[in-house]
Amino acid sequence: MQKPHRLLLDRVSSYAEEAGAFLRRRRHRARPFVRVWRTGGVIDAPPVESPEARAMFVAAAGLLAAERRLPTADGAGE
Repeated sequence: MQKPHRLLLDRVSSYAEEAGAFLRRRRHRARPFVRVWRTGGVIDAPPVESPEARAMFVAAAGLLAAERRLPTADGAGE
């Protein structure tokens, strides 16, 4: 029979392992990516390092910045 503190230690270790795995998955998913849907259902995914992808990142950042400056329904905005 295990000592009571071993059960608690095993449980905490298990939670810590799960948290570490979650953070690794989150970090992996948080990488930037570009996908372009073309007519006919074809999806292109240029490499992130390509000039096309960088241009799309800049354009997307500009759109997000412009959206933040728009007034909201309650009249707030920048």
